[in-house]
Amino acid sequence: MIAFVFPGQGSQYVGMGQRLAEQFEVCRETLEQADAALGDSLTTLCFEGPEDALTLTENTQPAVLAVSVAVHRLLVSRGVRPEIVAGHSLGEYSAHVAAGTISFADVLRTVRRRGQFMQEAVPVGTGAMAAILGLDAESVRQACQDVAGDEVVSPANLNAPGQVVIAGARDAVARAVVRATELGARRSMTLPVSAPFHCALMKPAERRLESELRRLVVSDPAIPVVANVDAELKDDAASSIDALVRQVSAPVQWEAVVKRLVASGVDTCIEVGPGKVLGGLIKKIDRQIRIASVEDPDGLVRVEQLLNEAGG
Repeated sequence: MIAFVFPGQGSQYVGMGQRLAEQFEVCRETLEQADAALGDSLTTLCFEGPEDALTLTENTQPAVLAVSVAVHRLLVSRGVRPEIVAGHSLGEYSAHVAAGTISFADVLRTVRRRGQFMQEAVPVGTGAMAAILGLDAESVRQACQDVAGDEVVSPANLNAPGQVVIAGARDAVARAVVRATELGARRSMTLPVSAPFHCALMKPAERRLESELRRLVVSDPAIPVVANVDAELKDDAASSIDALVRQVSAPVQWEAVVKRLVASGVDTCIEVGPGKVLGGLIKKIDRQIRIASVEDPDGLVRVEQLLNEAGG
């Protein structure tokens, strides 16, 4: 059983999607549609940068989504189709485009505003995120609780065993890093992000985004989407939108998402879009899953070889 998994913010890089657009008409047309939907040249930003503009949250989110959808459409045109989909944070929106829940154009405009709302929720420099490595999720939660005081700090991404990202107020995150080390964390690193995503500081963004999401024309997903917020299968429009709303300030339960995919019968995950982060995380969660990443023509060749070796 094949699952497509879609990357989130942080997987972007200058040049992403360019070789695909040069070689495959379906990818070129998808990126042209993105430019038309947003009224600017997202394609040029993906291909040429500059990097500092591409890494602005309001640009990163539609850019990663557009390249991911281009790869999805390419795979489908080659006869590679998922039976279930999931995405990491922003990637959940790409998953819903793949499932037919929301139109590509509507999602592009929505994630651009999502990026703006998230950035505006917390003044630049006052929030932070850090990865805690080598410590179990419960101990990371304890570290955050021990030092929070009257500030916000909490787990934001439960990515894999021994890899938890925390988010919150800058000073509280720094204190939590120290406390996590005392509790046995092997290593920690501050992440180069412009806002503390997936924590209570994002509640203002969640409220603003909810009104946007509730106005969209949506359909029941044609295939199940595993949600970040609770790792449950979403197969109707209402619960899909509810999950996207809650996702803004709730932690990404990626380890649980992958386990839900496996429990649903998935034995092959194809990472659809820029980067190879999700494949690495999935291997940490379940070594039995076959993984392929498609972000360029070489990746397409590899995934087709993988599926041929497996008999389809």
